[in-house]
Amino acid sequence: MGSFSIWHWLVVLAIVVLVFGTKKLRNLGSDLGGAVRGFKEGMKGAEEENISPPPTQPQVTDHSISSKTEEKEQTKV
Repeated sequence: MGSFSIWHWLVVLAIVVLVFGTKKLRNLGSDLGGAVRGFKEGMKGAEEENISPPPTQPQVTDHSISSKTEEKEQTKV
């Protein structure tokens, strides 16, 4: 009595198909597969972010500041 036989599972499967229909079950399977795929891709992206070095910010130098001010002065004239 502890385990179900194959006949019990076939009856349960038949009832599920009758209640939900094959189209809904097919959509459920594809949705579940897409969710698993998305989860795996998200985990790969999280691992890559941890491995890559942090992005560096561009350094501002006196030359770049002076060239921007010169451009503004030239456009005013």
